[in-house]
Amino acid sequence: MELRRSKKGRLIAGVCGGIAEYFDVSVVAVRLVFFFGSGVFFWIYLFLMAKIPENDFLE
Repeated sequence: MELRRSKKGRLIAGVCGGIAEYFDVSVVAVRLVFFFGSGVFFWIYLFLMAKIPENDFLE
């Protein structure tokens, strides 16, 4: 399985959904980590949004 941004259940860019699918965890848990994390998670999210390719297939 390859890390890709999710098209299913996305809010902004699908980064959290893609990470949740890759690690087989709840997308809510991943979003909470990004939301309650320090300001550095904002920059990590932007970096991942630019680097992780979008999933071309609908699940």
